[in-house]
Amino acid sequence: MAIKLKEAGLHDFVLLEKANEVGGTWRDNTYPGAACDVKSHLYSFSFEPKHDWSRVFSRQKEILDYTKHCLNKYGIEKHLLLNWELASASFNDQTNLWQVNSKSGEQFTCNFFVMGTGALHIPSLPKIKGMDSFEGKIFHSSRWDHQYDLKGKKVAVIGTGASAIQFVPEVVPQAKQLFLFQRTAPWILPKRDAEIGAFRKHLFKYLPFTQALYRSFIYWMAELTAVGFVSNKRLMKFAESHSLRHLKKIVKDETLRNKLTPNFTFGCKRVLMTNNYYQSLIQSNVEVITDNIAAIGNNFIQTSNGDKHEVDCIICGTGFYVTNNFQFLNIAGANGTALNEVWKTGPEAYLGITISGFPNLFLLAGPNTGIGHTSMIYMIEAQVQYSVDAIKKVWSKKAQAIHVKAEVQDSFNRAVDKQTEQTVWASGCSSWYLDEKGRNAAIWPDFTFKYKQQTLQLNEADYHWIY
Repeated sequence: MAIKLKEAGLHDFVLLEKANEVGGTWRDNTYPGAACDVKSHLYSFSFEPKHDWSRVFSRQKEILDYTKHCLNKYGIEKHLLLNWELASASFNDQTNLWQVNSKSGEQFTCNFFVMGTGALHIPSLPKIKGMDSFEGKIFHSSRWDHQYDLKGKKVAVIGTGASAIQFVPEVVPQAKQLFLFQRTAPWILPKRDAEIGAFRKHLFKYLPFTQALYRSFIYWMAELTAVGFVSNKRLMKFAESHSLRHLKKIVKDETLRNKLTPNFTFGCKRVLMTNNYYQSLIQSNVEVITDNIAAIGNNFIQTSNGDKHEVDCIICGTGFYVTNNFQFLNIAGANGTALNEVWKTGPEAYLGITISGFPNLFLLAGPNTGIGHTSMIYMIEAQVQYSVDAIKKVWSKKAQAIHVKAEVQDSFNRAVDKQTEQTVWASGCSSWYLDEKGRNAAIWPDFTFKYKQQTLQLNEADYHWIY
């Protein structure tokens, strides 16, 4: 967003960052094995191609370094304030300005307020009886304690999501014993990862159009897989068969294989990719436990069948507050209307970007803009383009503010709900894509190129204009 504002000739902005460096999820998640599950040449900015990615799927540090490279190259540092954590923001109806406040008491007023807070940054810890009484080490995967030595320890891992399948294989060789507490077995596919050779790097460097073609190929192949997600769930049977063959090939023990066999439609929850997760679970020092956790004691975890498992450390791979992460922020729009009140029945926005009654507020990675098959960067770039176009139009028309019409927002969200009914995400499983009432508040339930078409430019008739 900052880069595109500068390109549009808009230099009077500040970038507020709550942490002591940039990087978002790739700064926070430093757990062993952290990597992306979208191919490197697509999980990067379209306007800043990197010809020398080291792997097909980048690892955490390389993505973080790329982010810092972009920060420096495009001169964003002078706009950046670190350790500036948002506490509240409110729209002033008299001045048509936003007042933005930090937790330390600092304050800004601005014409436009863009929230690029993301969805995967507030850890969700399990609510388990006796958790506070545990005397060993406990931490969330996104707050990894690198000072704690896991060697020779009895380790419990709670959760089997996208983070756990990456760090579990790294922990198993160190731990004396690893207990994996699994609530739901995920669908898993092999990860076609490898180092990228020197020839391809040189080709992309000296013939940039070949990299553009390769990126386009990756994108359209991903969109092709979306057919099964968004319009023809029957196609998921082919992926299910491939996944089950992969499981059977590695896990020979039938009891363990039954535990690791998913019981929901492929794609309903996030599909995971890994080459070493199943291999780590067949080791002699690993036990997969599917009984519910009943309680945690000073040095043990007790399951619903009464078994007690003595542990030294608990690692929570239990995800984040996704559809409900705004509950931690105090945002007030026109007439003092609280966003948490408006979103009491679930988050909704127009195109996932603007909210009726909240003038000049733009969301990046807002409601219903997440995806399950391709790069989130693609979606964010579309949202940035729309937001910058809106800001430019407000200035050019000499207006002070805009906010989307309620009927336009409602019509969009009803269309999203209707489209979701046709998708795999509505096939009956419980996932972080759905809110507490079972409504899809996170995923864009269609092809991403259709989203980009809808966000090419702001339609002035969709908005109230304030002069």
